[in-house]
Amino acid sequence: MSSRPPSLTQLFERLTGDDDSRMCRDISDEACREQPGNFFRHLLAALGNKLADELSNARLILPWLMGAIGAPVWMVGLLVPIREAGALLPQLLIAGYIRLRAVRKWVWVLGGIVQAAGALALALLALFGEGSWAGALVLVALTGLSLGRGLSSVATKDVLGKTIAKQRRGTLMGWSAGVAGALTLLIGLALVLLGDRPGGMAIAVLLLTAALGWLLNALCAALVQEEPGATKGGANAWDSLKDGLGLMRKDRRFLHFNLSRALLLSSALALPYLALLGQQNSGTDLGSLGILIVTSGLAGMIAGPIWGRLADRSSRQVMRTSAIGAALCCFAGAACALLPASIRESVWPYAAVYGLLMIAHAGIRLGRKTYVIDLADSDSRALYVAFSNTFTGIVMLGLGLLLGGLAQWLGSAGLLGVLALLASAAAVSAHALAEVEA
Repeated sequence: MSSRPPSLTQLFERLTGDDDSRMCRDISDEACREQPGNFFRHLLAALGNKLADELSNARLILPWLMGAIGAPVWMVGLLVPIREAGALLPQLLIAGYIRLRAVRKWVWVLGGIVQAAGALALALLALFGEGSWAGALVLVALTGLSLGRGLSSVATKDVLGKTIAKQRRGTLMGWSAGVAGALTLLIGLALVLLGDRPGGMAIAVLLLTAALGWLLNALCAALVQEEPGATKGGANAWDSLKDGLGLMRKDRRFLHFNLSRALLLSSALALPYLALLGQQNSGTDLGSLGILIVTSGLAGMIAGPIWGRLADRSSRQVMRTSAIGAALCCFAGAACALLPASIRESVWPYAAVYGLLMIAHAGIRLGRKTYVIDLADSDSRALYVAFSNTFTGIVMLGLGLLLGGLAQWLGSAGLLGVLALLASAAAVSAHALAEVEA
């Protein structure tokens, strides 16, 4: 028996569980031949992106940064809306620009570089920033980082659809999420060991590592072998908006998906409030942050590959099941407020629920990403993704403002109860979606 290491094609077939890498759906013959190499370039790029996302997390890392530099509390409430909506709202403009480019990977490269620059600015603020002016600069840097994320988001999905065949995309995203989760786990363990030491330097290191992750993402994107595509159909943002609304009227599956996705935002919006509950009860030291990062890393490591495989079979079912899990976790998080004080003042119950909610959230993200890519064809994929993201960004801003007001009245525990009801509605809506993988 030969002792030679397995070829790239053999490794690709092992990771995807596919016996024949030459069998491709909805990509060209040339793209099919390049698919094994492109699979691993996408995998490394996604690994760098996911690791960077975790280490600059607006739900965990950046609130700790704001506390470390003494920024006003009201600024903390702007982190998640800026992080999400800043990336989503400009995407119709980006989609029109991408359609004018025969090779779209360079837009992806630019997005990675912009995000790396934003993370580097945040790292410098962690070292040298102090007070309100530093908090304002954090919001400015986060806005730039979010715009870079918007560039990458549309371009990545468009290039993925051109270079990786259907029923292998979810597996790719699942493996990257799993490996990134393992690395995040190691970083969280290091923070646990630091315990109650000052956090400014540690947060700066995390953000610098995030910058390196996005540089890896940009490098791998530049190496992807992408065939030139059609350049017809490029449009300005207004024309893209009209086209997107036209798609919503003509394609009922797309309309239904976007309504389901709006309800599925409940998991993303619940995470910072659950972390806030833990912070309010257990303190703000690095040990507590490390425990939450460890649970997040474990969730990604466990959930990513499993959800990815399941999404290639039925992304609709993944969204439905994940939404049920998110609803149960939100109810459990709200119930933590009723625990005895000796348990309630420990970070562990919040960390346990946070980890389970992260597993559900990972399924929601993988399910909806796979669904929209598989729903569209190669000519309309960028518009489908961009319009859906822009629509979601608008909903995110509206929900963020509404829930912020409710949080002042109901408190974090009460708000988690409201989000549990939204997640339950999301499960019902996702269950009724059409299948797109068949």
